[in-house]
Amino acid sequence: MSKGHRSQIKQDRNEEHRDRRPHAHHKYARVSDTKARIILDEIKGKSVAAAQGILSYSPRYAAYIVKKVLDSAVANAENNLNMDASDLFVQEVFANQGPTLKRITPRARGMAYRINKKTSHISIYLNERPDKPVKAEAAKTGRSPNRAAKQAGGK
Repeated sequence: MSKGHRSQIKQDRNEEHRDRRPHAHHKYARVSDTKARIILDEIKGKSVAAAQGILSYSPRYAAYIVKKVLDSAVANAENNLNMDASDLFVQEVFANQGPTLKRITPRARGMAYRINKKTSHISIYLNERPDKPVKAEAAKTGRSPNRAAKQAGGK
């Protein structure tokens, strides 16, 4: 038979499938999704320290917004999930289109041109970098990691 009320069963099921990676979102960011994706593609797969360095020295406005989201995700990982920031890397990034603010500017002869002020929803998911046994094996043999990986793979 059932093991509790329907709402409790649903709550338990949702808790099992909940994503436990540290993440942060910025909804309705006042930058277009295409401009945000340019910056997000630069930091995808990088360690947190490398991503913060890239964002600090990027001249784009979207980098300023993305850096704040990244810092928030790192703080969530440290405070909520007790993870070490030095082991984290940027696993997934998203910049989805948000609502467009439609404005007009007056033109000659009573016409009006439309100005679309685009917004986006920026999401960053972090994860802990898994230990690579190839590097540990390379340290034992004294060979470079690439050469040890080729020999381990049989190529």
